[in-house]
Amino acid sequence: MKIVRYPHPSLRYPARLLTDIDERVRTTARQMLDLMYESKGIGLAGNQVFYPYQLFVMNVKSDPQQRELEQVFINPVIIDRKGSVEGEEGCLSFPGLFQKVRRAKTVRMQAYNLDAQPIELFTSDVHPEIQELTSRVLQHEIDHLHGVLFIDKMGAIAKLSSRSKLKELERDYRKAQGRGEIPSDAEIEKRLRNGDMPLM
Repeated sequence: MKIVRYPHPSLRYPARLLTDIDERVRTTARQMLDLMYESKGIGLAGNQVFYPYQLFVMNVKSDPQQRELEQVFINPVIIDRKGSVEGEEGCLSFPGLFQKVRRAKTVRMQAYNLDAQPIELFTSDVHPEIQELTSRVLQHEIDHLHGVLFIDKMGAIAKLSSRSKLKELERDYRKAQGRGEIPSDAEIEKRLRNGDMPLM
């Protein structure tokens, strides 16, 4: 398992609902958490590891020693948003790119956990120290599951100042394809449609 980088087609692929939470799903979630820690991230969505299902993991402290903060969300839906706040965001699929993005200040989310139990999270109930960050991560990762990227949420100035970095990522990606390290976009899209596993 590895994190795909922009402009990998998986990042624009709307993830499918998970209909069965079995041991393979639990193993995938564990691998995603380990990869997230290894990459110094605080959240990771299925699309980012070429896993075309609605699952994301997070730990806002990015600390494998604080396992109690680990969370896994399956088929998540934001059902309410309140307020508005601008803050800096990055993404493991866009290494080296950080920009201001405006998000809802608090959200209310429904999802399932790895025990297939329905859960509801109100970020207004989260400790104030991590409340805003938790809201931001939830929105960022759920966007991923719908093929929406944080670059889509940037303001005009942020988009303009990100252009050279995005061009660099695109060049690196195409070079990797040219070396045969990444399949063609057509092959990737075929695998995504078919749900072929493993996908890497």
